[in-house]
Amino acid sequence: MRESWHLRVRLSVVPLLVLACSATTAGAQPSPGPTSVTLESALQYAVDHYPSVAAAIEQVNASSAEVRVARSAYLPRLDAVWQSNRATANNVFGQLLPQSVIPAMSGPVLPSASASSVWGSAAGALLSWEAIDFGLRAAAVREAEAGEARARSEQTVTRLSVQAAVGSAFLSVLGADQSALAANADVARRDVLSRAVHTLAENQLRPGADVSRADAERAAAQTRAIQARQAATVARTVLARTLGLDTAAVQVEPARLLQSVPVTALAPTRQASTTHPLVQASQANVDVLRARESVLQHTDRPKLLLQSALFARGTGANPEGRFDSGVGGLGLERANWAAGVQMVFPNLFDSASLRARRSAAGALSRAAQSRQKETVLAVSAEQRAAAAAVEAALAIVQNTPIQVAAARQAEAQARARYDAGLASIVEVAEAQNLLAGAEYQDAMARVDVWRALLADAVARGDLAPFIDRVRTAGVP
Repeated sequence: MRESWHLRVRLSVVPLLVLACSATTAGAQPSPGPTSVTLESALQYAVDHYPSVAAAIEQVNASSAEVRVARSAYLPRLDAVWQSNRATANNVFGQLLPQSVIPAMSGPVLPSASASSVWGSAAGALLSWEAIDFGLRAAAVREAEAGEARARSEQTVTRLSVQAAVGSAFLSVLGADQSALAANADVARRDVLSRAVHTLAENQLRPGADVSRADAERAAAQTRAIQARQAATVARTVLARTLGLDTAAVQVEPARLLQSVPVTALAPTRQASTTHPLVQASQANVDVLRARESVLQHTDRPKLLLQSALFARGTGANPEGRFDSGVGGLGLERANWAAGVQMVFPNLFDSASLRARRSAAGALSRAAQSRQKETVLAVSAEQRAAAAAVEAALAIVQNTPIQVAAARQAEAQARARYDAGLASIVEVAEAQNLLAGAEYQDAMARVDVWRALLADAVARGDLAPFIDRVRTAGVP
């Protein structure tokens, strides 16, 4: 019993240090905030100020913008151009393969080549509307909408995980404080016993070995108290860092959490494991991959375009070979319009690459579905484990007061027997160890009930019932 309690006090520092290392804060200096928080205010502050929550919100905004971008593909396209140039007019007969280096020329072949140059100008506008795409744009919109749904699901997961971390850090501070109180009470008892043993030994009523044992027990209790205070300080620092507060430590206000410990679990909800935020985020990822696969299935479809154009040109060169001087050619001399229908077919040789991309997308979609099923199983198991933890915590908190009362009575009896010379110092020390462990377990049992309720709410994916229980703690 003694070994277990001492070990728990020492190891209580370890998870707090791990949380401190894993907590993320803003890239700049942490924002100043409250130096004292309740559990409810800490949970709300985390939602309002934690960097990852803000990042998740912006990710949702970006995904919403991508949906608008995808829908804009249904709009017509209007392209316009205007240019003026100074160039020679030496044209030739012959074919020129498509390329992007040699400028195109128009007009007759002049009798002779010339190094003289003239002005040329052109302006035009092309209105194009993709009337029929055989489902490609609709698939792209569905993909963007699935991405937005995934971003919203991930935002919910982020909120839940942040609140869970902050709630756990708050309860760690509360538990560390209760551990420190129990350790200080143990030191006070050991100090009283040590002074009494010293008095008895000085009067030759007890052997000197009792003094050594009492002093050793008092020193050990003081060591445990120091470790408990260290754990409390580390816990406060971790809570401050988790909240992103610009303070060395933050004070917690337990309010009525420890005065009125719940005696029942959270009310059952209709929420199944399939509606847990983690499961929804996993399903949203499946939907994104399926939508992406649908886009690839529509990629090799032709497109029907309705197009109309209005354009005009001007040149300083004449068909007989005479060049205008001055600014001739800068004006637009001849205008034209055109309207028609154009069918654009995909590249036939892209079919092999497209089949491979479809195959990869299908494999990724099936893999995501398998991971989604695994997430459902994990969430279901976590919910059952959390419910069992709540049941155990509620049973323990009803039992620890009995344990404390019995341990106090045993300590008082051992002390009375020692004062009467009927018991040894070892019996008193063991009784005090038993009482110290019982007080520690009783204090931690109250905190563990709230820990179990928090874990149960996280496993359900909804902290609202837990926050309501915190808000009404101690209210008749």
